[in-house]
Amino acid sequence: MAQGEVLGFEEYVRTRQDALLRSARRLVPDPVDAQDLLQTALVRTFGRWDGIADKSLADAYLRRVMINTRTEWWRARKLDEVPTEQLPDASVDDGAEQRADRALLMDVLGVLAPKQRSVVVLRHWEQMSTEETAAALGMSAGTVKSTLHRALARLRQELEERAARSQETEAVPARIPSQRNRRHDERGRERCAA
Repeated sequence: MAQGEVLGFEEYVRTRQDALLRSARRLVPDPVDAQDLLQTALVRTFGRWDGIADKSLADAYLRRVMINTRTEWWRARKLDEVPTEQLPDASVDDGAEQRADRALLMDVLGVLAPKQRSVVVLRHWEQMSTEETAAALGMSAGTVKSTLHRALARLRQELEERAARSQETEAVPARIPSQRNRRHDERGRERCAA
């Protein structure tokens, strides 16, 4: 390649580098990969620079080289997969956990007043806006916001109380009947035997 062609390529890269890097970033999500893609495309284009008769089409040519390079990388990565003798354990989601969460939520919603429950359901399950919820329930947007705030606070409190009760029952060991209860049980057995 002639010296003039090299200088022409250097000038092209200097003036178009930012735009070309933006194009590369659109092709690959990682910024470092985008820089690598652009550099690889520039190296490939440099070898053919003197063959590009109309330099105003250089951007289109270079973008085509980037697309082809990205496709080559993608195909090469797919070939890196190695077959194995044993398949990895796959977790099977049978939906039991989701059903349990839903049942708990339905149960917890029972502690709310009807107005609070309606606001929570419309805002979070039906995903209505504050204004839509207010119109549906015939209340102001401010009332919807304050009712929702109190309802969510009540739900949090109920969930925390249930979690604390659950931990208490798990932590309490089986009780040994007291002497008094044993005597009462023994007398009851004697009466039944008589």
